[in-house]
Amino acid sequence: MNNITGLDLRLHEVAERIRELRMITGLTPAEMAGLTDVPLEEYLLCESGEGDLTFAFIYRCAIALGVDVTDIIEGKSPTLRSYTVTRAGGGQRIQQAHGMVYYGLASSFRGRISEPLFVRAIWSEEAQNSEIELTTHTGQECDIVVSGSLKVRVGTHQEVLGPGDSIYYDSSTPHGMIAVGGEDCTFYAIVLNPNGENLETITHSDAANTPALVPA
Repeated sequence: MNNITGLDLRLHEVAERIRELRMITGLTPAEMAGLTDVPLEEYLLCESGEGDLTFAFIYRCAIALGVDVTDIIEGKSPTLRSYTVTRAGGGQRIQQAHGMVYYGLASSFRGRISEPLFVRAIWSEEAQNSEIELTTHTGQECDIVVSGSLKVRVGTHQEVLGPGDSIYYDSSTPHGMIAVGGEDCTFYAIVLNPNGENLETITHSDAANTPALVPA
């Protein structure tokens, strides 16, 4: 019998919240699959906790369900309106497939119009010899490297960034990144809503009229 880790348990709880919110909203699995731009079979695996719950997928679900990302990850809504402080080494930890670990830096701030993240890209020799996996989502994104080296692909272009370097791009363009140089890379990623609307108040009808994300 496989051991269930704390992370596995948490991911199953996140998957259950997605299922409950979908049912409350009255959406079918097929409709959610369409809104999140994944095949129905893949969506069902994610909702059951058996698939990869990437941050990109959770973010898409939040938009489709008209809730905040924090509602799905932690099961509670953000409450702070004035400001929120995240100390070094803190942040809401999210494990993502493909060697990325994300830390949300403003999960307790209500009505935020961006999703600031601290990201650790794990260096992998296998990734150096493979195509960079690409994703898309609505809006724009700014990535700022803190340590290590990051190879970023945006469309057909590739750039290698070092500490202090940054890249800003339209995130509806297929993009992806990997750590290079033989060591992990840490960077800040700031995901911006294209319309300046609160991320927690976009309804699923709005999401249906905007380009959907695809899994990272």
